[in-house]
Amino acid sequence: MVSVWIYVGVCAATWLLSVLTREYSWVDRIWSLVPIVYVAVFAGAAGFRDPRLNVMLALVAAWGARLTYNFARKGGYAPGGEDYRWKVLRGRLTGWRFQLFNIVFITVYQNLILLLISLPAYTALAHRTPFGVADVVATVVFLGCLAGETVADQQQWDFHQWKRAELAAGRDPSPRFLATGLFRYSRHPNFFFEQAQWWIVYAFGAIAARSPWQPTVLGAVLLTLLFLGSTRFTESISRSRYPEYADYQARTPALVPWRLSAYR
Repeated sequence: MVSVWIYVGVCAATWLLSVLTREYSWVDRIWSLVPIVYVAVFAGAAGFRDPRLNVMLALVAAWGARLTYNFARKGGYAPGGEDYRWKVLRGRLTGWRFQLFNIVFITVYQNLILLLISLPAYTALAHRTPFGVADVVATVVFLGCLAGETVADQQQWDFHQWKRAELAAGRDPSPRFLATGLFRYSRHPNFFFEQAQWWIVYAFGAIAARSPWQPTVLGAVLLTLLFLGSTRFTESISRSRYPEYADYQARTPALVPWRLSAYR
Protein backbone atom coordinates (compact mmCIF):
# COMPACT_ATOMS: atom_id res chain seq x y z
CA MET A 1 0.00 0.00 0.00
CA VAL A 2 2.92 2.34 0.73
CA SER A 3 4.16 1.82 -2.82
CA VAL A 4 0.77 2.74 -4.24
CA TRP A 5 0.80 6.04 -2.35
CA ILE A 6 4.34 6.72 -3.56
CA TYR A 7 3.14 6.06 -7.11
CA VAL A 8 0.21 8.47 -6.73
CA GLY A 9 2.45 11.15 -5.25
CA VAL A 10 5.09 10.81 -7.95
CA CYS A 11 2.44 10.96 -10.68
CA ALA A 12 0.97 14.14 -9.20
CA ALA A 13 4.38 15.77 -8.76
CA THR A 14 5.72 14.99 -12.24
CA TRP A 15 2.49 16.06 -13.95
CA LEU A 16 2.30 19.33 -11.99
CA LEU A 17 5.95 20.15 -12.70
CA SER A 18 5.43 19.50 -16.42
CA VAL A 19 2.50 21.93 -16.47
CA LEU A 20 4.32 24.61 -14.48
CA THR A 21 7.64 24.43 -16.36
CA ARG A 22 6.42 23.38 -19.83
CA GLU A 23 9.12 20.73 -19.77
CA TYR A 24 8.06 17.10 -20.08
CA SER A 25 11.10 15.16 -18.90
CA TRP A 26 10.23 15.03 -15.21
CA VAL A 27 9.56 11.30 -15.30
CA ASP A 28 12.97 10.91 -16.97
CA ARG A 29 14.50 12.84 -14.08
CA ILE A 30 13.09 10.51 -11.43
CA TRP A 31 13.42 7.34 -13.55
CA SER A 32 16.67 6.23 -11.89
CA LEU A 33 15.53 7.11 -8.36
CA VAL A 34 11.98 5.91 -7.76
CA PRO A 35 12.61 2.16 -8.31
CA ILE A 36 15.23 2.31 -5.55
CA VAL A 37 12.57 3.70 -3.21
CA TYR A 38 10.07 0.99 -4.16
CA VAL A 39 12.55 -1.84 -3.64
CA ALA A 40 13.71 -0.24 -0.37
CA VAL A 41 10.08 -0.30 0.85
CA PHE A 42 9.92 -4.07 0.36
CA ALA A 43 13.40 -4.68 1.79
CA GLY A 44 12.44 -2.52 4.76
CA ALA A 45 9.27 -4.57 5.27
CA ALA A 46 11.62 -7.53 5.87
CA GLY A 47 13.61 -5.43 8.33
CA PHE A 48 16.54 -5.38 5.89
CA ARG A 49 17.29 -8.91 7.10
CA ASP A 50 16.41 -10.86 3.96
CA PRO A 51 19.59 -11.58 1.90
CA ARG A 52 17.80 -11.71 -1.44
CA LEU A 53 15.93 -8.45 -0.91
CA ASN A 54 19.10 -6.77 0.32
CA VAL A 55 20.98 -7.90 -2.79
CA MET A 56 18.12 -6.72 -5.00
CA LEU A 57 18.20 -3.33 -3.29
CA ALA A 58 21.98 -3.06 -3.68
CA LEU A 59 21.81 -3.97 -7.39
CA VAL A 60 18.95 -1.58 -8.13
CA ALA A 61 20.78 1.17 -6.20
CA ALA A 62 23.90 0.53 -8.32
CA TRP A 63 21.75 0.66 -11.48
CA GLY A 64 20.20 3.94 -10.28
CA ALA A 65 23.50 5.56 -9.34
CA ARG A 66 25.04 4.79 -12.73
CA LEU A 67 21.99 5.98 -14.65
CA THR A 68 21.67 9.14 -12.55
CA TYR A 69 25.31 10.03 -13.23
CA ASN A 70 24.95 9.45 -16.96
CA PHE A 71 21.72 11.46 -17.13
CA ALA A 72 23.23 14.31 -15.11
CA ARG A 73 26.37 14.67 -17.22
CA LYS A 74 24.20 14.97 -20.33
CA GLY A 75 22.40 17.91 -18.73
CA GLY A 76 19.18 16.06 -17.97
CA TYR A 77 18.70 17.79 -14.60
CA ALA A 78 19.56 21.26 -15.85
CA PRO A 79 16.85 23.77 -16.79
CA GLY A 80 15.97 23.16 -20.41
CA GLY A 81 17.29 19.60 -20.20
CA GLU A 82 14.15 18.16 -21.76
CA ASP A 83 14.45 15.06 -23.94
CA TYR A 84 14.68 16.28 -27.56
CA ARG A 85 12.11 13.70 -28.63
CA TRP A 86 9.31 15.45 -26.71
CA LYS A 87 9.91 18.60 -28.74
CA VAL A 88 9.62 16.59 -31.95
CA LEU A 89 6.46 14.92 -30.71
CA ARG A 90 4.90 18.27 -29.74
CA GLY A 91 5.27 19.25 -33.38
CA ARG A 92 3.21 16.21 -34.35
CA LEU A 93 0.66 16.23 -31.51
CA THR A 94 -0.44 19.82 -31.09
CA GLY A 95 -2.63 21.42 -28.41
CA TRP A 96 -4.83 19.23 -26.25
CA ARG A 97 -3.63 16.01 -27.90
CA PHE A 98 -0.13 16.40 -26.49
CA GLN A 99 -1.50 17.37 -23.07
CA LEU A 100 -3.60 14.20 -23.05
CA PHE A 101 -0.50 12.25 -24.08
CA ASN A 102 1.39 13.93 -21.22
CA ILE A 103 -1.17 12.81 -18.64
CA VAL A 104 -1.88 9.30 -19.91
CA PHE A 105 1.46 8.14 -21.31
CA ILE A 106 4.27 10.28 -19.92
CA THR A 107 2.88 10.63 -16.40
CA VAL A 108 0.55 7.74 -15.54
CA TYR A 109 1.84 4.94 -17.78
CA GLN A 110 5.58 5.52 -17.43
CA ASN A 111 5.33 5.90 -13.66
CA LEU A 112 3.26 2.72 -13.56
CA ILE A 113 6.06 0.88 -15.35
CA LEU A 114 8.52 2.09 -12.70
CA LEU A 115 6.28 0.58 -10.03
CA LEU A 116 5.70 -2.68 -11.90
CA ILE A 117 9.38 -3.38 -12.65
CA SER A 118 10.03 -3.07 -8.89
CA LEU A 119 7.32 -5.54 -7.84
CA PRO A 120 9.49 -8.67 -8.08
CA ALA A 121 10.81 -7.39 -4.74
CA TYR A 122 7.27 -7.88 -3.41
CA THR A 123 7.35 -11.45 -4.73
CA ALA A 124 10.65 -11.97 -2.92
CA LEU A 125 9.09 -10.56 0.26
CA ALA A 126 6.11 -12.89 -0.03
CA HIS A 127 8.37 -15.93 -0.64
CA ARG A 128 11.33 -15.60 1.71
CA THR A 129 13.15 -18.72 0.57
CA PRO A 130 16.90 -19.25 1.15
CA PHE A 131 19.39 -17.31 -0.97
CA GLY A 132 21.04 -19.86 -3.27
CA VAL A 133 23.17 -20.58 -6.31
CA ALA A 134 20.52 -19.28 -8.74
CA ASP A 135 20.56 -15.95 -6.90
CA VAL A 136 24.35 -15.78 -7.21
CA VAL A 137 24.13 -16.45 -10.95
CA ALA A 138 21.44 -13.77 -11.34
CA THR A 139 23.63 -11.31 -9.41
CA VAL A 140 26.66 -11.97 -11.62
CA VAL A 141 24.61 -11.63 -14.82
CA PHE A 142 23.05 -8.38 -13.54
CA LEU A 143 26.50 -6.95 -12.81
CA GLY A 144 27.67 -8.01 -16.27
CA CYS A 145 24.75 -6.18 -17.86
CA LEU A 146 25.43 -3.15 -15.66
CA ALA A 147 29.04 -3.14 -16.89
CA GLY A 148 27.86 -3.51 -20.50
CA GLU A 149 25.52 -0.56 -20.22
CA THR A 150 28.26 1.51 -18.59
CA VAL A 151 30.63 0.79 -21.47
CA ALA A 152 27.97 1.53 -24.11
CA ASP A 153 27.02 4.84 -22.50
CA GLN A 154 30.69 5.84 -22.19
CA GLN A 155 31.30 5.05 -25.85
CA GLN A 156 28.27 7.14 -26.77
CA TRP A 157 29.43 9.99 -24.53
CA ASP A 158 32.94 9.97 -26.01
CA PHE A 159 31.54 9.98 -29.54
CA HIS A 160 29.26 12.94 -28.92
CA GLN A 161 32.05 14.87 -27.21
CA TRP A 162 34.23 14.29 -30.29
CA LYS A 163 31.37 15.22 -32.61
CA ARG A 164 30.71 18.43 -30.68
CA ALA A 165 34.40 19.36 -30.91
CA GLU A 166 34.42 18.73 -34.68
CA LEU A 167 31.40 20.96 -35.19
CA ALA A 168 32.89 23.67 -32.97
CA ALA A 169 36.01 23.60 -35.13
CA GLY A 170 33.93 24.10 -38.25
CA ARG A 171 34.44 20.57 -39.55
CA ASP A 172 31.81 18.10 -40.71
CA PRO A 173 32.08 15.05 -38.43
CA SER A 174 32.44 11.72 -40.16
CA PRO A 175 30.84 9.41 -39.23
CA ARG A 176 27.77 11.34 -38.12
CA PHE A 177 26.49 8.65 -35.75
CA LEU A 178 28.14 5.99 -33.60
CA ALA A 179 28.59 2.58 -35.24
CA THR A 180 31.78 1.31 -33.57
CA GLY A 181 32.55 -0.47 -30.29
CA LEU A 182 29.47 -2.16 -28.86
CA PHE A 183 27.43 -0.28 -31.45
CA ARG A 184 28.84 -2.61 -34.12
CA TYR A 185 26.88 -5.44 -32.48
CA SER A 186 23.67 -3.57 -31.69
CA ARG A 187 22.28 -0.19 -32.69
CA HIS A 188 21.27 0.33 -29.06
CA PRO A 189 23.41 -1.85 -26.78
CA ASN A 190 22.67 0.44 -23.83
CA PHE A 191 18.92 -0.19 -24.33
CA PHE A 192 19.56 -3.94 -24.50
CA PHE A 193 21.51 -4.06 -21.25
CA GLU A 194 18.99 -1.76 -19.53
CA GLN A 195 16.11 -4.10 -20.30
CA ALA A 196 18.14 -7.19 -19.43
CA GLN A 197 18.79 -5.88 -15.93
CA TRP A 198 15.08 -5.61 -15.22
CA TRP A 199 14.40 -9.08 -16.58
CA ILE A 200 17.00 -10.27 -14.06
CA VAL A 201 15.19 -8.36 -11.29
CA TYR A 202 12.07 -10.30 -12.32
CA ALA A 203 14.17 -13.49 -12.18
CA PHE A 204 14.99 -12.84 -8.52
CA GLY A 205 11.27 -12.90 -7.72
CA ALA A 206 10.79 -16.07 -9.76
CA ILE A 207 13.72 -17.71 -7.96
CA ALA A 208 12.24 -16.76 -4.60
CA ALA A 209 8.82 -18.17 -5.56
CA ARG A 210 10.47 -21.19 -7.21
CA SER A 211 8.34 -20.70 -10.31
CA PRO A 212 8.72 -18.52 -13.42
CA TRP A 213 4.95 -18.08 -13.62
CA GLN A 214 4.75 -14.81 -11.71
CA PRO A 215 2.42 -11.90 -12.59
CA THR A 216 5.30 -9.53 -11.83
CA VAL A 217 6.70 -10.41 -15.27
CA LEU A 218 4.30 -7.73 -16.52
CA GLY A 219 6.74 -4.97 -15.53
CA ALA A 220 9.60 -6.38 -17.61
CA VAL A 221 7.26 -7.03 -20.55
CA LEU A 222 5.87 -3.48 -20.52
CA LEU A 223 9.36 -2.02 -20.16
CA THR A 224 10.49 -3.98 -23.21
CA LEU A 225 7.48 -2.77 -25.20
CA LEU A 226 8.22 0.81 -24.10
CA PHE A 227 11.80 0.51 -25.34
CA LEU A 228 10.67 -1.00 -28.64
CA GLY A 229 8.34 1.94 -29.25
CA SER A 230 10.95 4.45 -28.12
CA THR A 231 13.56 2.86 -30.38
CA ARG A 232 11.32 3.13 -33.43
CA PHE A 233 10.58 6.79 -32.69
CA THR A 234 14.24 7.62 -32.04
CA GLU A 235 15.36 5.90 -35.22
CA SER A 236 12.73 7.69 -37.30
CA ILE A 237 14.40 10.94 -36.20
CA SER A 238 17.87 9.55 -36.96
CA ARG A 239 16.81 8.50 -40.47
CA SER A 240 15.41 11.96 -41.16
CA ARG A 241 18.75 13.52 -40.17
CA TYR A 242 21.15 10.96 -41.62
CA PRO A 243 20.07 9.13 -44.81
CA GLU A 244 22.97 6.68 -44.37
CA TYR A 245 21.39 5.50 -41.11
CA ALA A 246 19.11 3.23 -43.15
CA ASP A 247 22.14 1.19 -44.24
CA TYR A 248 23.26 0.89 -40.61
CA GLN A 249 19.77 -0.35 -39.72
CA ALA A 250 19.88 -2.95 -42.48
CA ARG A 251 23.22 -4.35 -41.32
CA THR A 252 23.04 -4.10 -37.52
CA PRO A 253 20.53 -5.65 -35.06
CA ALA A 254 18.36 -3.10 -33.27
CA LEU A 255 18.79 -4.41 -29.72
CA VAL A 256 19.99 -7.98 -29.22
CA PRO A 257 23.68 -8.14 -30.25
CA TRP A 258 23.46 -11.46 -32.08
CA ARG A 259 25.80 -10.71 -34.98
CA LEU A 260 28.72 -8.44 -35.86
CA SER A 261 27.72 -5.55 -38.07
CA ALA A 262 29.28 -5.24 -41.51
CA TYR A 263 28.52 -1.52 -41.50
CA ARG A 264 31.41 0.85 -42.07
